[in-house]
Amino acid sequence: MAIGPDTKTVYTIAPTPFEADGKIDWESLDSMVDFYERCGVDGMTILGIMGEAPKLDAGESIEIVKRVVARTRLPVIVGVSAPGFAAMRSLARAAMELGAQGVMIAPPPALRTDDQIVTYFRNASEAVGDDVPFVLQDYPLTLSVIMTPAVIRRIVTDNPACFMLKHEDWPGLEKISALRGFQKDGSLRPLSILTGNGGLFLDFEMERGADGAMTGYAFPDMLVEMVKRSAAGERDKAHDLFDAHLPYLRYEQQPGVGLAVRKYVMMKRGAIASDAQRKPGSALSAAARQEVDYLLMRLENRVRKQALR
Repeated sequence: MAIGPDTKTVYTIAPTPFEADGKIDWESLDSMVDFYERCGVDGMTILGIMGEAPKLDAGESIEIVKRVVARTRLPVIVGVSAPGFAAMRSLARAAMELGAQGVMIAPPPALRTDDQIVTYFRNASEAVGDDVPFVLQDYPLTLSVIMTPAVIRRIVTDNPACFMLKHEDWPGLEKISALRGFQKDGSLRPLSILTGNGGLFLDFEMERGADGAMTGYAFPDMLVEMVKRSAAGERDKAHDLFDAHLPYLRYEQQPGVGLAVRKYVMMKRGAIASDAQRKPGSALSAAARQEVDYLLMRLENRVRKQALR
């Protein structure tokens, strides 16, 4: 499946499965890929923030790319963000040679001015190669880099290889509208916009013009159905599904413990064998696990009732 500026889809952001001792769980990596395929996603993004990429060494990162690409029929995007361009280029070129469809680049937290941000992405694209398609990650809550719609337009205009925006600003609905407005007036070329933040605002992001989601919510099958209903104009059905998931979704999206919650639920769903994170990482208390279990029970009941209507 080809990807490009007209991509309308759900890409999952994949975690990296670990064993309790911190070793990569390769069997769980395989089962996780199979799980995502069963859920109906159209692509995978690996080695992002959720994938604990900074905790991996270069050899591990390349081996994960090799294993995932060999395992799946889905297009794979690889997070290559790094403090320096040499490491970024090395991973990007290796990933593309192994069969990845593109890379994702996030700005380093030190960037402050608009010109610094624009220059950084121009240099990053040159470093990985102008022939390497890249996703622009806009995640100010974590990265502390503020990209206005005008800055994003400059980056996309300056870099033909940029084909997609991973939009994770919060609040960010007006940003989506502004970018689509640029396209209507002809000042911005076609650009796929997939949204993150765990899907917490996907209900209205789709209505503002997003093309789908790129996030790691533990129920990617829900994201697929949500995007499908929204694209079909089934507004109430889309919101009904979203509302059923919202209590758990909100809990999963907590800063600090969100990955622990997500891995715990993915373990319960059979995608991975353990919810372990590589150190330093967080773990759920017994009380938190009970809360998640309760939310999952209620989620299942709500979804079942909707199906019976």
